[in-house]
Amino acid sequence: MNGDLRKIALESSMNGLTGRSLAKIVSGDAGFVLEDVPHLTDYIPDLPTYPNPLQDNPAWSAVKQYFVNVDDTVAQKIVVQKGSARGTHFRRAGPRQKVYFEPDEVHACIVTCGGLCPGLNTVIREIVCGLSDMYGVERILGIEGGYRGFYARNTRQLTRKYVNDVHKRGGTILGTSRGGHDTSKIVDSIQDRGINQVYIIGGDGTQKGASVIFEEVRRRGLKVSVVGIPKTIDNDIAVIDKSFGFDSAVEEAQRAINAAHVESESGENGIGVVKLMGRYSGFIAMHATLASRDVDCCLIPESPFYLEGKGGLYEYIEKRIKENGHMVIVLAEGAGQELMAESMRSTEMQDPSGNKLLLDVGMWLSQKIKDHFTKVRKMVITLKYIDPTYMIRAIPSNASDNVYCTLLAHSAIHGGMAGYTGFTVGPVNGRHAYIPFYAVTETQNQVVITDRMWARLLSSTNQPSFQTHQEVTKSMECLNCSTDGSPSKKN
Repeated sequence: MNGDLRKIALESSMNGLTGRSLAKIVSGDAGFVLEDVPHLTDYIPDLPTYPNPLQDNPAWSAVKQYFVNVDDTVAQKIVVQKGSARGTHFRRAGPRQKVYFEPDEVHACIVTCGGLCPGLNTVIREIVCGLSDMYGVERILGIEGGYRGFYARNTRQLTRKYVNDVHKRGGTILGTSRGGHDTSKIVDSIQDRGINQVYIIGGDGTQKGASVIFEEVRRRGLKVSVVGIPKTIDNDIAVIDKSFGFDSAVEEAQRAINAAHVESESGENGIGVVKLMGRYSGFIAMHATLASRDVDCCLIPESPFYLEGKGGLYEYIEKRIKENGHMVIVLAEGAGQELMAESMRSTEMQDPSGNKLLLDVGMWLSQKIKDHFTKVRKMVITLKYIDPTYMIRAIPSNASDNVYCTLLAHSAIHGGMAGYTGFTVGPVNGRHAYIPFYAVTETQNQVVITDRMWARLLSSTNQPSFQTHQEVTKSMECLNCSTDGSPSKKN
């Protein structure tokens, strides 16, 4: 990297202002842009540094070049055209040669917020074990019940022995909740307890809350690293390749799809309907459909559909039943909301995390299909509706997610010990990076229905797109406008 890189602030820091107001941008040659993350030395000058304890750790001392070069970055866009700019980069995750905390000085805490997701306990375990085994940290506190636990005084001491087997269980040993974010009380609690490393595991709303907590910590001038580990089972977090728990969710969804397939095959004109997670994005539904190969139709929020008339869902269902005698439909929970009679009222309601409350599209669609074929078409059908949502959320993570959760936890620890703060961790093009909070909270990834992965799904199911080419193009233009031009996840 160019040694003369210029570090500039996009805007001055303002009290109470969030997001890009605190952005650190490093620019270089050939259009290189580093979206850097905050560091404790940005607002606490002359902090002492210490040799990284890993240099004396037998497990790590055998690793060739185990310290990350201070100038290493990870490119957000890996496929470029000849002559194009180098584009946006993020700071590479990993252990640094110098750290800003001594092991005896560290008092860390861990909190989980939002809905359940496979892998939460694995992340908790690996943060505790990583801090203990790699850096010799002994004081680690678990905040119980989400953000509310900070000012409700609900805590427990976390030791390596205590968390040893928790990765084999679903849910979170710390408990969780939505909402309850009183920034001032939370930071008061952090300050009163002498906590100086905060590890926050949660989704979009949780990471926004973490960003506000970091800004208050910075305003008070506290030597506290605030680190986020992004969690959403829907896999819709911007920038990163994949969220933890997604692989486990897709794998478990196969059981529901297989059951729906067996049921549909066994009944007269059988139809199996499976509703999966996906409030705003259909990644689980899409990947589960592609993995299954037993699905005849996949409905997701990004691709509107209609029921009646030529090219509609009813026509396609009748066609598939006449051809095969049965049919399996997979739909994401956010699909078809605009078709439901009370959708306008429902979208105005929110849960404590700020998410829109959705009507049960699975129940609604199942009833609409029954009514159409029994009352209008006068056909005998056997429809079975399966909603495995909370069963999927509650399972332990599978092998690949366990490995992934370990890497996330270790990346978070290395960053916190190195004095970085106000960031979240995750893989970008296969390399773990430190990403500023605003980059993962300003937009959400969605399935790109003009991309190859969606084309693969349409080819697999043989379903119609339910839209004309012009409608698809227009919807994608609207999506790009709504996301401020940020690219969605592509495959």
